[in-house]
Amino acid sequence: MGDVVGALDQGTTSTRFMIFDHGGNEVARHQLEHQQLLPRAGWVEHNPTEIWERTRAVIETTLNKAGVNKSDMVALGITNQRETTVVWNRRTGRPYYNAIVWQDTRTDRIAAALERDGRGETIRHRAGLPPATYFSGGKIQWILENVEGVRRDAEAGEAVFGNIDAWLLWNLTGGRDGGVHVTDVTNASRTMLMDLETLDWDDQLLSFFGIPRAMLPRIRPSSAPDPYGVTRAEGPLHGEVPLTGDLGDQQAATVGQVCFEPGQAKNTYGTGNFLLLNTGEDLVRSKAGMLTTVCYKFGESKPVYALEGSIAVTGSAVQWLRDQLGIISGAAQSEALARQVDDNGGVYFVPAFSGLFAPYWRSDARGAIVGLSRYNTNAHLARATLESICYQSRDVVEAMREDSGVSLDVLKVDGGVTANELCMQLQADILGVPVSRPVVAETTALGAAYAAGLAVGFWRNTDELRQNWNEDKRWLPQWDDDRREKSYAAWKKAVERTFGWIDVE
Repeated sequence: MGDVVGALDQGTTSTRFMIFDHGGNEVARHQLEHQQLLPRAGWVEHNPTEIWERTRAVIETTLNKAGVNKSDMVALGITNQRETTVVWNRRTGRPYYNAIVWQDTRTDRIAAALERDGRGETIRHRAGLPPATYFSGGKIQWILENVEGVRRDAEAGEAVFGNIDAWLLWNLTGGRDGGVHVTDVTNASRTMLMDLETLDWDDQLLSFFGIPRAMLPRIRPSSAPDPYGVTRAEGPLHGEVPLTGDLGDQQAATVGQVCFEPGQAKNTYGTGNFLLLNTGEDLVRSKAGMLTTVCYKFGESKPVYALEGSIAVTGSAVQWLRDQLGIISGAAQSEALARQVDDNGGVYFVPAFSGLFAPYWRSDARGAIVGLSRYNTNAHLARATLESICYQSRDVVEAMREDSGVSLDVLKVDGGVTANELCMQLQADILGVPVSRPVVAETTALGAAYAAGLAVGFWRNTDELRQNWNEDKRWLPQWDDDRREKSYAAWKKAVERTFGWIDVE
């Protein structure tokens, strides 16, 4: 077998390992789910040790399936669920507490306090983010304040923090036996702790959360010719494969969708939805509720920035129909059920389970199903669930146009929900622009592979990557403008009904 690149994609619900050839084609993959721990309303946790065990297992299984030797693998890239926060002991390798997941809302008081006393403006300006439960800074503060011994160990330099990328990089490169404690600029830009201009941790931001600087990983580019480290012989790769790519999952998908030009955008449909618009080397500060984030930094080149619209609950709303309501047996069934009706029957579902993210940033919101009458069935609810994914995406597209002046002529889409053809048709109808899905729908893993492979010259440049991109299917809008605007107005009315449901101190 010729040379290949490996990509480890550690997501919110599962971990997968994929191997790609030079054409960007998938050679092999294996995927395993991990437990979603929900100890209280609004709390979402993962077990970091379980995630590391799943990581080892998916790498070993994929290599065996593909018959790939470590000598065939020229580089390894990592992509990860962002903001999910792990604090562990660098001597023992043991986490002090479960990973606190990006969807978790326990830090709402921390976020509200930052907003109340004006520190929120400093965070917005320096980090490009509003103070919100979503980001890592408040989660680290919560662990420091609520888990015994962590503050003491952090000040002694023994307790360290990482998002999931840093946790896996540390373990892959030896763990307590010399593991490398690094992250990349895209992950660091999701903490509320990094200055977007200097690309370094900011002492004033750290002071807002009471976080000792010694806890934090070193910030590196997303694609690094000088590797972050090499895998250890006793690890799942059984040998020294250079780790040269690291990107948060949404930035990785942007790279996988080859959105390398300013004005190009992609929307990833996963647990949540994440729409990123490449703004080039310009740092566009949002006035409309978008996030300003680092899109990628390749080697010594200048960083490329993006505007991002993050939506907390999209694919996980379909999971909720399956797991909590029991009205479907699997995600694919949501499409068949929704197709039983021609419209939503007046029902709108706003799945604000973790409050509302972009462009509203309302942690006081909670989910609501409105417009119900006796006539409505589970099919209407299934359709309203799919529509909620598309309406939330439109909210974000509208806000991006306000910030950047860019009107999309096509929306590139990827992620699991894009297999739902009705949902993609609804997306085209609700947005009023064509929707395009690529042949390789797993663009997140592909982006991590691209970042790793560019670093070692496996791909020469981004032009070579563009040639790998091929369209699989395109959906064109079918609704007329009148239906589109009336439906969107009703959606906005439904969103307002979710505001102020819980009191945030």
